Amino acid sequence: MFYYYAKKKSSTGWRNENKSPSLSEVFSSVSVPQQKGIWKKLFAFTGPGLLIAVGYMDPGNWATDIAGGAKFGYMLLSVIFISNFFAIILQHLALKLGIVCERDLAQACRDHYPPFISFILWFLCEIAIAACDLAEIIGSVLALKLLFCIPIPWGVLITAIDVLIILFFQYKGFRYIESVVAALIFTILVCFSFEIISSKPEIFSILKGIIPDPEIIKNSHSLYISIGILGATVMPHNLYLHSSIIQTRDYPRTTEGKKMAIKYATIDSTFSLSLAFFINAAILIISAATFHKAGHTEVADIMHAHKLLTPILGSSLAGIFFALALLASGQNSTLTGTLAGQIVMEGFLSIRLKPWIRRLITRLIAIVPAMIVSIVYGEKGTAELLIISQIILSIQLSFAIVPLVSFTGDSEKMGTFANGPILKISAWFITIIVIFLNLFLLYDVLL
Repeated sequence: MFYYYAKKKSSTGWRNENKSPSLSEVFSSVSVPQQKGIWKKLFAFTGPGLLIAVGYMDPGNWATDIAGGAKFGYMLLSVIFISNFFAIILQHLALKLGIVCERDLAQACRDHYPPFISFILWFLCEIAIAACDLAEIIGSVLALKLLFCIPIPWGVLITAIDVLIILFFQYKGFRYIESVVAALIFTILVCFSFEIISSKPEIFSILKGIIPDPEIIKNSHSLYISIGILGATVMPHNLYLHSSIIQTRDYPRTTEGKKMAIKYATIDSTFSLSLAFFINAAILIISAATFHKAGHTEVADIMHAHKLLTPILGSSLAGIFFALALLASGQNSTLTGTLAGQIVMEGFLSIRLKPWIRRLITRLIAIVPAMIVSIVYGEKGTAELLIISQIILSIQLSFAIVPLVSFTGDSEKMGTFANGPILKISAWFITIIVIFLNLFLLYDVLL
């Protein structure tokens, strides 16, 4: 299915030469200085990577990191490190596709595959984005409950105003959205820095945990959690998102200009994902230094973790900072998820709705099941719904990652920018591993 080539293709390998730009309202809206100042150019390209990094620190990742640290201490830090390396490679391919072909991944799929396959890919992606939005809603709702004792059903309704906030900042300019995301990421960093200092982790154990331990594979439980960490790392909507928002930069659309854009965009992406690694690692380290050390090895729930933090660390600020980081994580992920929804609908279907309508549709799809479950099953039900959302994301992943690796390795489409032999082999190797682990996790959970 993924290797079908349409008959009516241009010399560039795409069927549609005259395609409207991705996110046309902000396309090439961020100026890039033409002088040789490295730092000015790097600053101009800083931003898209931060939006992407959000997907790697969203509430959906918290449960696996907490469970891994509580059960096995620092041992699974190596899994987070490897997962982050995989993410850096895949996001590099996504930004390269957007820069070289001036298409986001959704547009590329529509131009390459026959209509019925494109429709299936769009449908699956919409389900994944709704599932991702569901995870962000749950994370924000739990944080509101922890911080302000707001009942979960009311918290679900409050999250609906995110639509208006996102719309306001996009009209102000894309740089405003990036600034908001950067501020929220900084908030998360500050919160977890406090948590790490308070938990007093063992430095030697942290360094040892970054080195892969054969025990991870030998122990079935640690292997299961490791697969969960790997499976939840690469978010499919991030690949669509990155290939689009990188085109907001006004770089010269020439061979040299594209080389320059790829260089600085990759630096931005790699640095931002390094921040995501620190935050994911911080969650596991805090869990290991508090729960595992105190003998609470069965902690695997965000609410349970919050209840234990304050008595173990002996500070009421510990729980407050934990909840504040969760709220910032949920709000950040909401921003990127709704942008991805707009990109996917416009790219696959060429349907342009008013931004507020598109975001309202995405939010309602996620709010309805969250509201029903919160009313019927309460706190426990929302936690289980969070797990289900991650399973849905796992199903969708292969339908995003395979086309991406295929397109960027095609010299007919990418020209001289096509993946070289080493990168091509590495990309397919990572693809096979990620897909296998996601399928294994899905099989284990469902059966």
